Amino acid sequence: MTSKESGKVRYAYGVAMALLLGGTAFSLATGEAGAQVAQNEPSALAPRPGAPLSFADLAARLQPAVVNISTKQRVPVKAQSDPFEEFFRRFDPNQPQGGTDNSGGAQPRTREAGSLGSGFIISPDGYVVTNNHLIQGLTGSGTVDSVTVITTDRREYVARIVGRDETSDLALLKIEGRNLPFVKWGDSTRARVGDWVLAIGNPYGLGGTVTAGIISALHRGITGVGAYDRYIQTDAAINMGNSGGPMFDLNGNVIGINSALISPTGASVGIGLAIPAEAAKPVIDALVRGQRPSRGYLGASLQPVDEDLAPSLGIPKDSGEIVRSLVPGAPGAAAGLQQGDVIVKVNGQQVTPDQTVSYLIANSPVGSRIPLEIIRGGRRATVTVTVAQRPTEEALAKLSGGTGGSASDGDTSAVANAPQRTLGLSLAPLTPELGRAANLPATAHGVIITAVDPNANAAEQGLQRGDLIVSVNNQPVSTPAHVIAAVEAARKAGRSSVLLLVQRAGTPAVFVGVNIAAK
Repeated sequence: MTSKESGKVRYAYGVAMALLLGGTAFSLATGEAGAQVAQNEPSALAPRPGAPLSFADLAARLQPAVVNISTKQRVPVKAQSDPFEEFFRRFDPNQPQGGTDNSGGAQPRTREAGSLGSGFIISPDGYVVTNNHLIQGLTGSGTVDSVTVITTDRREYVARIVGRDETSDLALLKIEGRNLPFVKWGDSTRARVGDWVLAIGNPYGLGGTVTAGIISALHRGITGVGAYDRYIQTDAAINMGNSGGPMFDLNGNVIGINSALISPTGASVGIGLAIPAEAAKPVIDALVRGQRPSRGYLGASLQPVDEDLAPSLGIPKDSGEIVRSLVPGAPGAAAGLQQGDVIVKVNGQQVTPDQTVSYLIANSPVGSRIPLEIIRGGRRATVTVTVAQRPTEEALAKLSGGTGGSASDGDTSAVANAPQRTLGLSLAPLTPELGRAANLPATAHGVIITAVDPNANAAEQGLQRGDLIVSVNNQPVSTPAHVIAAVEAARKAGRSSVLLLVQRAGTPAVFVGVNIAAK
């Protein structure tokens, strides 16, 4: 999300709790539960035009297949200093140093923490769908120690984690049972804005709760990046604890998985978000087979062509995405894509905010050869890429690792005499001293910003002292004179802004559109 958006995006997490239970054990009930056919079997739920007089019959049929997800794990407690440690050490030099539980033991203290969320059964033998963030470790890696699935009739089952996928935020669990109540997937591609939907889950750990509303928007993005940033938005109340629960259409089909909400408070304000079934089902099907979900990979960092960048590129806003950087050896680089290229079509499909390059590539078959229509230097061209299998999130994190550090507050202007100025920026050639002061990598090339006029458009776009201008209008620059000449050339060509590629310590380079002040 951008700073222009006032709401906060929150996962509809299970109600996070510090459960100092002291070894409390759950009693497990066994036995058959529910019907032998899907709770949303079409023969049992005939389509109804318009809004029903009541959702009661629909809710009664669907609720048995919606479950509560309860997790537990041991988490470390930050050790506190022991005022008696040094005193006792005088008498026993073998006393352990630090990391004790303040009771003389050498083991670090831990406490039992847990969360509550939602899920739903998709087969009579006990496969359960939920969100990955519910069963992921609190540190962001690994999984929780135990997962318990609780049905509406209060039966408790120990669940096994079959598989999980961080990219889509989905997970598959398995409980042991027969003839369990279950529901079937629907077709989210046929969902329309204004359709009625039903959400069932466990908000704030209250147990099976039913809320109703309409689909407020489709293909809603909340981060602007990623293959799964494409949610169904609803005004049906979604709160913390609804995470992983199903969103049903009026035929009782699962068309979404409730996962997040936009709210300044953390409580429902009528903006709930669900992963559409069209994206979720292929992932779950792969996990059932014991496979890693297959999704395409380009190997390019991309940036939307928004209202700030569009004038500097001479194209309409929201009409493509600009290549910010490329992974060496990845499909994009191998196909001949270059930094600064604007991708406007993928395999004949227009790139828009609703249909991003990431989404289109991720849903292209691995190994397929697809054309990318690009704009390079104001001219259209086509490159053909061979779609690769997307690496794991851990592998991607290593590929995109930053240089670390932050811009220095030291006086960098003393190194360069009489910096030249344009765009409300004071500029100086990059020297080793300036590079070190700004925490830039030794391989960096460009022109460094030594001061920013707070009233200039450059300041409004977030440029700051210590930023490095790598290129102007996709032309590399190494001196302030290069920057000034590029700005003047853009002004003479009738451009209202210029496109700067800017690098800041510890972050990837980004494109910034800066207005050209009238003379």
